[in-house]
Amino acid sequence: MSEKLRGKVAVVTGSGRGIGRAMALKLASEGARLVLNDLDNEPAMAVREEIIALGGEAVACCGSVADADFADRLIGTATSAFGGLDILVNNAGYTWDNVIQKMTDEQWHAMIDVHLTAPFRILRAAQPVIRALSRTDAEAGRRVVRKVVNISSVAGVFGNVGQVNYSAAKAGIVGLTMTLAKEWGRLNTTVNCVAYGLIGTRMTEATTDAGAAIQVDGRAIKVGVNPDLMAMLERSIPLGRAGTPEEAAGAAYLFCIPESDYVSGQTLLCTGGLTGI
Repeated sequence: MSEKLRGKVAVVTGSGRGIGRAMALKLASEGARLVLNDLDNEPAMAVREEIIALGGEAVACCGSVADADFADRLIGTATSAFGGLDILVNNAGYTWDNVIQKMTDEQWHAMIDVHLTAPFRILRAAQPVIRALSRTDAEAGRRVVRKVVNISSVAGVFGNVGQVNYSAAKAGIVGLTMTLAKEWGRLNTTVNCVAYGLIGTRMTEATTDAGAAIQVDGRAIKVGVNPDLMAMLERSIPLGRAGTPEEAAGAAYLFCIPESDYVSGQTLLCTGGLTGI
């Protein structure tokens, strides 16, 4: 294991599967101690076991990031388990699509809640902890740079048909990032954003099963992309393919390492070269 993030405490929401799992494993491989999260206990605990097998440390804080009391519980887990907070990645989420004339209030609020309100609450809960840690560092003559990485999407930058709810929430994350970078600079904390394009996960895997779905908070959410549509989407990407979760994790990782200590308020497109949709 590398020493680049040795001893850092990293929180990654939605880290039981897909991109979040890849992020957690990447940070752990560099020596970070992880607070994992998933809606379901089983996948989070499976990732915890993977990290322990690597020789790392990890705990899990399971549950929906959209729950009103979740943010305090998540940040409290980091401080009680590891005594600090150095890296925070707001990654958890899913999509629930429809054109605007067919979109229900429930669909709208579900996406705003999970992709925008949840990160806001988590960051609000984290601020007193980061402020106190920053003050302690200053009194001890240490300069420690902490990192926030918020996850957006090309849909939040360029818009996407059938995703007015998701696009609005992900655009909001960009604004939140830019504002918090200004508020938290005095705390030696960088705040950046990664906007993903087409990444291969269970939400986007090619399938001919029109009924493929996952359960989220008691709702059946359709997942998967028709293989013909997937092929067309991949042809529109300059690199000619969807990205992998590991490649997606790499983009977020760039904002977590010391080399990016003077980069803040930025949105990085991780799209394989795609500059619009």
